[in-house]
Amino acid sequence: MRRILALFLVIAAPLGAQMAYKQPPAAIAKILDTPPTPAASFSPDRSKMLMTERNGLPPISDVGAPYLRLAGTRVNPRTNGSWREAFARGLIVLPVGSSTETRIQTPPGAKISHVMWSDDSRKIVFSITGGDGIKLWVADAATGAAHKLTDLALNAIANPCSWMDATDIICQTIPAGRGVAPAAPEIPEGPIVQEADGHKNPAPTFEDLLSSPQDEKLFDYYFPSQLAIISLEGTVTKLGAKGIHLRSSPSPDGKYVLVSTVHRPYSYQVPEARFPALTEVWDRTGKVVRKVQDTPLQESAPRGMDAVEAGPRAVSWRADAPASLVWVEALDGGDIAAQVPKHDHLLSLSAPFAGAPTELIAVDSRIGGGRGGSVTWARSDFAIVSEASRKNRKARTWAIDPTNPSQAPRLMWERSTDDRYGDPGRFELARGPFGDNVLLTSKDGKFAYLTGAGSSPEGDRPFLNKYELATGKSTQLFRSEAPYYENVSTMLDADANRIVTIRESVNEVPNYFVRDIAANKLTQLTHAKDPAPEFAGVTHEFVHYKRADGVDLTATVYLPAGYDKAKDGPLPFFLWAYPAEFESVAAASQVSGSPYRFTRPSGASRLMMLTQGYGVMDNPTIPIIAQNGGKPNDTYVQQLVAGAKAAIDKIVEMGVADRDRIAVGGHSYGAFMTANLLAHTNFFRAGIAESGAYNRTLTPFGFQNEERTYWEATEMYTKMSPFTYADSIKTPILLIHGMADDNTGTFPINSERLFAALKGTGGTAKYVQLPAEPHGYRARESIGHVLAEEVAWLDKYVKPKVKVKAD
Repeated sequence: MRRILALFLVIAAPLGAQMAYKQPPAAIAKILDTPPTPAASFSPDRSKMLMTERNGLPPISDVGAPYLRLAGTRVNPRTNGSWREAFARGLIVLPVGSSTETRIQTPPGAKISHVMWSDDSRKIVFSITGGDGIKLWVADAATGAAHKLTDLALNAIANPCSWMDATDIICQTIPAGRGVAPAAPEIPEGPIVQEADGHKNPAPTFEDLLSSPQDEKLFDYYFPSQLAIISLEGTVTKLGAKGIHLRSSPSPDGKYVLVSTVHRPYSYQVPEARFPALTEVWDRTGKVVRKVQDTPLQESAPRGMDAVEAGPRAVSWRADAPASLVWVEALDGGDIAAQVPKHDHLLSLSAPFAGAPTELIAVDSRIGGGRGGSVTWARSDFAIVSEASRKNRKARTWAIDPTNPSQAPRLMWERSTDDRYGDPGRFELARGPFGDNVLLTSKDGKFAYLTGAGSSPEGDRPFLNKYELATGKSTQLFRSEAPYYENVSTMLDADANRIVTIRESVNEVPNYFVRDIAANKLTQLTHAKDPAPEFAGVTHEFVHYKRADGVDLTATVYLPAGYDKAKDGPLPFFLWAYPAEFESVAAASQVSGSPYRFTRPSGASRLMMLTQGYGVMDNPTIPIIAQNGGKPNDTYVQQLVAGAKAAIDKIVEMGVADRDRIAVGGHSYGAFMTANLLAHTNFFRAGIAESGAYNRTLTPFGFQNEERTYWEATEMYTKMSPFTYADSIKTPILLIHGMADDNTGTFPINSERLFAALKGTGGTAKYVQLPAEPHGYRARESIGHVLAEEVAWLDKYVKPKVKVKAD
């Protein structure tokens, strides 16, 4: 069966010979093999930092090991965990303001994940993956002493555990007596049949779906779990019956659990998240207290950006109350086009969960943009609710009084979601009286705090503002100043006297600092080192320029270490981009990014080419803007070409790029861009396209932000597809694709068929297939090979001053 992929590279029909993995040039290999900088997180009381020592790139023996593709999820059958789990190798506790480190005492070679602080900041819970499964551990943050809590193996396909209360954890465990996994039949038992019933059931091109009765058996084997309450003393109490529990979320007071359990019928068209699911409230004995919703199979959800399923969605607990359910429900049956006074409302129901819920607010679009998660709880009489329309790119934020639903909500702000300059930021949160995150307010309760990117014409300048809840007045407390990029990480006190920031500059490594705002004093907390000192001599410039029609554009231009324009002259250049759609010129012209970031490459980064004598133009803005009342993609190709020409003109004008030695590249939608530019221009010497989609008929129900179907906009789909113009692509193009691509829409067949078309029409191309790799490449061997191929491709077709003829 295709679901076990150990032999994927063998059974997938190759278009050429298989070869051994290549190594990139030594300078690149050294960077790839450098361990990543530890990641930091803060304890709930903000008194401690937890430094997570991360592993480097995983070997292909891990990435390519057998796994299962079931209902939109990739499962490691050896551990019953997620195939893509990223492990840490060590944990270190560092008290804020102290240099004394405490290492958590884990076994040598431990594979650590699922790390959680306790609410009192004294304990750290985590899992360790071993040969006998995934086990739960606990550590004392003060001493570092750690031990395994139980021999029960966790079912960690999704996040397996949550804190129930101060001493108990609720976990999904492997059911006892499960037996061995069902073996695939050696002889087919019959045909696989699917039917359409005459109703419109459009769906995205999801990956990794169930596709056979054997898949269903495997799903029923690996996904069920037995919920269990595990105490810090190691006692285990089973909770309820085993089932395919999508989630198990304890109430803030720990007395109830919100459980969503998947049931049949399953689907071969949509992933597990759209399967039928029964959502209930259980008490701590497993007794059902309230049935919230039995959501049907979501194969026929309304179409469109703002379409949602009917019935309760985003069911969760109010963070400001002991045990109060809250959810969002559509008032239009899920169809935003329906003519109704309001489209969404927010409902709440408190323990003991009897009677009808209370409506807290009704809105004109979708709460949380359709996902329903944009509610910030503060106290019983104050909460903040955000609504948004993806289609119209508009958002509103309201203040409500949950104790007085009849009181009209107060509009806090209204804005375009495209307007980065006008983004007021997000509210800072803190642990509330019931352990969950609530709005962080000043000690007198009058002020909240907003942090954000601070986008501006000068670039991003992160900020911290004090927001007066009664009046809506916002006062700036801190904003990043040149020549630094300084971002707020957390606040150390409720009145914002001391904050923790991450501070960096072009030449200074990002590190954590305590900033005393009143005293304007900085105290360094961490001392991370340069992970790639080879890049210390690389220079970069944040540049502004215009498209021919006057649209403002930006990019970052990187030059190799030691480059001297007067001495070395114009360089061969590599332009790497990703187009974006906008509804207005004003939004498309806004600046994003900062000229003061400390930049070092990692993974399959285009910046690695700087070690090989190339200049790099990174992320030049390629806006695709709605024009003359139409849709952005109506003039996609014309605007793509105009954006690329403007970028090339800029680096040539700067005197750093040789117009005749420029390559273009991109990943995913950037690869789609690359193929289109090679089909419609002769601007470039070569192209590199990673994991792209090149035939839009393979995504007939929309792509990116395009809502129209292929049958509604056939001409647009055809013209946007570089496959249509494969016979016009005569510039050498390197196609790279993960053979196990898991991204919606970018099936590997896209690259396979484009390569076949190029070969058949006389194009110059190379197609590299990466065994076992998903959309984002993971294995050290794969990433090294990608970079080796890309360097060789550019060296052959771009670096020579005399254009190389195709072989």
